[in-house]
Amino acid sequence: MISKVGQIMLYVNNQDEAVEFWTEKVGFSIISEENNGQGMRWIEIAPTKSAETTIILHNKEVVAKMSPGVNLGTPSLMFFSDHFEQLHGDLSNKNVKVGDIVNLGPVRVFNFADSEENYFAVMEKKE
Repeated sequence: MISKVGQIMLYVNNQDEAVEFWTEKVGFSIISEENNGQGMRWIEIAPTKSAETTIILHNKEVVAKMSPGVNLGTPSLMFFSDHFEQLHGDLSNKNVKVGDIVNLGPVRVFNFADSEENYFAVMEKKE
């Protein structure tokens, strides 16, 4: 049986730019970085070192060559934040393309784009 989501694969055109975006603008940490010496490099990132689910940044071109059947589209990710408005402001101040805060009944959400124009969403989640 599956017990949790362990990793999410995010296929990017430029891994170094993606690492810079996620660490410097969004505040994620690098958990690990691997390189098999044959052109396959992957970087594991997460909002905290103790996160149960991490994101793996893969080179889209390399994965397409190695596994032609893999869907290289960007996953639709919804992040939770208990510092929702602060995060919205921080991303805006770091010149990240950020959408307006939208009320969806009992929750509020906004979206943001990485340097490759992939969009992700954030939902206000109070502990």
